[in-house]
Amino acid sequence: MKPIPNFKSIKDVITPLMLCADTFGLILASSSAVWIRYLFDGKFHPILYAQLLPALVIFYAILSMNKLYPGILLNPPDELKRISQSITLGFLLLAAIVFLSKHSHRYSRGIFLMAWGMSLITVPLLRALVKRAALRIGVWGRPTIILGAGETGKAVVRTLIENPLLGLKPAAFLDDDPLKKGMRYEETPVAGSLDSAPALADTYNAAIAILAFPSIDRSRLQTIIDNYTDKFSRVILIPDLFGITNLWVSTSDLAGILGLDIRHKLLDPRRQVIKRFVELFLIFSTLPASTLLMCLIAAAVKLDSKGPVLFKHSRIGFGGKDITIWKFRTMVQDAEDRLQECLKDPKLFELWAKQQKLPDDPRITRLGRFLRATSLDELPQLFNVIRGDLSLVGPRPIVWAEVEKYENGFRLYKKVRPGLTGLWQISGRSETSYEHRVELDKYYVRNWSVWMDIYILIKTPMAVLCRKGAY
Repeated sequence: MKPIPNFKSIKDVITPLMLCADTFGLILASSSAVWIRYLFDGKFHPILYAQLLPALVIFYAILSMNKLYPGILLNPPDELKRISQSITLGFLLLAAIVFLSKHSHRYSRGIFLMAWGMSLITVPLLRALVKRAALRIGVWGRPTIILGAGETGKAVVRTLIENPLLGLKPAAFLDDDPLKKGMRYEETPVAGSLDSAPALADTYNAAIAILAFPSIDRSRLQTIIDNYTDKFSRVILIPDLFGITNLWVSTSDLAGILGLDIRHKLLDPRRQVIKRFVELFLIFSTLPASTLLMCLIAAAVKLDSKGPVLFKHSRIGFGGKDITIWKFRTMVQDAEDRLQECLKDPKLFELWAKQQKLPDDPRITRLGRFLRATSLDELPQLFNVIRGDLSLVGPRPIVWAEVEKYENGFRLYKKVRPGLTGLWQISGRSETSYEHRVELDKYYVRNWSVWMDIYILIKTPMAVLCRKGAY
């Protein structure tokens, strides 16, 4: 067997780290709520609430039942959903226990509500910070053995490396093809044949196996599962549907036949109504502040350079219909002439053809650079959302010249409203390739949930502040 990379032992490390994050998050939120209430109306002693600390066990139990310990292999929206549901159920149970104990008159409902609301922020935040710290010191994740070193196996390793927070750390390939022995892909070696799997499972603590040969004969697959995977803590089978990404896949037993139930939730009219209601609620609740900010920006645009305050342009909307969306003007008036001059440079022409954007674009005004870097130029599109042309979160608005780059994905794209922000916005913006942006749009439509929208809305300000890929 070929030597494989060393991994730090993760035995009893990940779960305690997550327990510490949850404990600190819950105590921070609860103690903050108690002291805020105490400062405004100190007719109780804070020690009264310290007596509820044993109730943390309730939260640990619910979080554990929701598979949040250790919490690997969870995509961020699903993790946020599970955490929020667990915390909410925990506070409901705690309130019920206090009520049944006949001591409810001693406790403040306001403190419970504040503690619940703040816990929804502190627990996910601290979990994310602890997870990233654990990743940096090398104790986040489980060693993962990929059975099959073909194209599917390589794609799996590439995905795991690009998404380290999933918590699967490629340790080795195993493959019976003698020509592949000793080869490496993304620093992951082919360490031996499939019959080496049990020995590797003994070598690594809590290792996970991924079976990455989707076109293998059924009887051969059953043999591999029966003989080589019983010592792994978890076995993941990549089916013959590799590449069809969808979070909302569930299994169905059709009288002994395994069926996969694939749902595109965003295409459900009822869920589109829910999405629309949530977006309008968020916009109208922040409209006074956003309107004041837009007035200030409009005045600054007018003072910075000649031309109109707003710029309108056509994009493709729901159902493939043309829509007009608005932005604050960020370019000089002779922008088109300057663009044609730039495109005479072959390198800039190639870059424009690939991304439809230019770094250090000479057409952009001084204020325009700031507005684009912070995405404040898109604030007028809130009115496009109110009018129903756009969604707060959705695929990136495109023009007809870009349709051919979407190929078959355009049919899916036009079934939903494009968004003011989206996965593209939080995934590197203009630093991502155009092909990757298209894949992100497809992924969003196929995998939408309210929690994904919430996750994207939370991540958008951070992406904007980092200014990564903004030009």
